[in-house]
Order: sequence, then C-alpha cells, then structure tokens
Amino acid sequence: VQLQASGGGLVQAGGSLRLSCAASGRATSTAVMGWFRQAPGKEREFVSLISRNGAHTHYADSVKGRFTISRDNAKNTVYLQMNSLKPEDTAVYYCALDSDYFDFPAGTRINYWGKGTLVTVSS
Repeated sequence: VQLQASGGGLVQAGGSLRLSCAASGRATSTAVMGWFRQAPGKEREFVSLISRNGAHTHYADSVKGRFTISRDNAKNTVYLQMNSLKPEDTAVYYCALDSDYFDFPAGTRINYWGKGTLVTVSS
C-alpha cells in the first residue's frame, strides 16, 4: 500500500487548506484512514480519523470545529479540510491507513503511513 499526501503549503492565520491523500495497492473501503501531524521539536500527534464507510469521524480537541475529514472510496482518497488555521497548526501532516478504528488515534499499530506534507501557518 502506498499513500501520497498533497495539498500542504504556506497560509496566513485564519486561512484554509485542503489536504488530500490518495491510496494505491488497496481498496480504501476496507480501511480506517486518518491524519497525524508532527510539529518541529514535538512528537507526532493524532489529528483525525474516518471510518471505512465515512459514517464515523473523530477529531483531536485542538482541531475540533475547524477541521473536517472526508473520504471518497471510489477514488481511494481521504481529505482534510482545514479552516481557521492557527500558527500552532504548523506541522508536517501524515496520512495513515489501517484496519483498527479504536487503536488508530494512538498511532502505535498503524501499518501504513504516507510521506507527509508540510503545512505552515504564518501569524
């Protein structure tokens, strides 16, 4: 399985970005997908996940109400719409894919990771 993330960039505080992650080698309809991020000097942290059919989503408290995750299984792609961005959202964002919903936020048992896309939010 390969995951290719895109959509990162430089944006001013209050702006928006939309990240995409395309999967190949496996039908995403059989997997939980989501996003993590790692800011400079900090540990990787969970951002959001979405269930196989898109019916269930989960967000970190720090992004709740600002970020929206969605997926298109026909395109094997997951998206992260990020609004009202803050400088503290600056990080490399990684998409991830795995089979277990409840263990997903811990990030310790995820089998597939994308290479990451950099999001920089200027103040």
